[in-house]
Amino acid sequence: MSLRVVFMGTPDFAVPTLMEIIGQSHEVVACYTQPPRPVGRGMGERPSPVEVKAEAFNIPVYTPRTLKSPIERESFLSHEADVAVIVAYGLILPKGILEASAHGCLNLHASLLPRWRGAAPINRAIMAGDTETAVEVMRMEEGLDTGPVCMAEKLAIGPDMTAGELHDALSRLGANLMARALAALSRGALVSEPQSEDGVTYAEKISKAETRIDWSRSAQEVHNHIRGLSPFPGAWCEMPRGETQERVKVLRSTLAEDSGKPGEVLDGLTVACGEGAVRLTQVQRAGKRAMEEEEFLRGSRLAAGTLLP
Repeated sequence: MSLRVVFMGTPDFAVPTLMEIIGQSHEVVACYTQPPRPVGRGMGERPSPVEVKAEAFNIPVYTPRTLKSPIERESFLSHEADVAVIVAYGLILPKGILEASAHGCLNLHASLLPRWRGAAPINRAIMAGDTETAVEVMRMEEGLDTGPVCMAEKLAIGPDMTAGELHDALSRLGANLMARALAALSRGALVSEPQSEDGVTYAEKISKAETRIDWSRSAQEVHNHIRGLSPFPGAWCEMPRGETQERVKVLRSTLAEDSGKPGEVLDGLTVACGEGAVRLTQVQRAGKRAMEEEEFLRGSRLAAGTLLP
């Protein structure tokens, strides 16, 4: 049985789920997404990836800046939805919206709840060195990612996997999981279980202040930091370029067996850490494209013994 669905999402991560819902012949009666944001030097406004895709399928798009007003609740109620599906929407849903659909709101969250509730679960899982994560469908309630879990699909995190790679894998996995959840809901078979009260952690939004690489940390921690922030916002360090220091984003790294003073360039782009060393295998200068280690060194050879701040 097809369902009347209100879809609420904003970034690329949400698009596969929207497409899967459409492909399963559910009726997406409305799409809620964040308003267009100014981008680029000209500061022209760019609609969200979800808005672009919704408009391609002639789905009505709504971009309220808040859902707390009675007018927005009445508008939401007018869709007469069976269920709302939320994937990285970006706005807090007040109680009036949570209760506005016949079957409430189903949220797709990218972590092994209750670990990494909050805004940046993919980044935080890798930065913490987790070897496993998941996507989970949960029934939303007023708390931050506290609702009961309906379905989950686990995924291993490879030792060199970046946040971008994990993002894409979980996005595809989550789309399939939500489709299965809606199928179960349509036949009255979707059940949920409360989250454990043990092991709760919070995935705080990534701040600019924490993106700089700290060479005093162990090589494993530096490696996890780099891949957990790749490709965005990107971990970075300063490297000498002529008489000045330039900011270089590090997109990929591997563990190395060398050792030295923290921040010491040992060979090529192998840099010593507080314990062990990492080899920087892909880097990017500001405003330039990403380069592999060998290409970067052809234009910016670093002498062994150079200390990176």
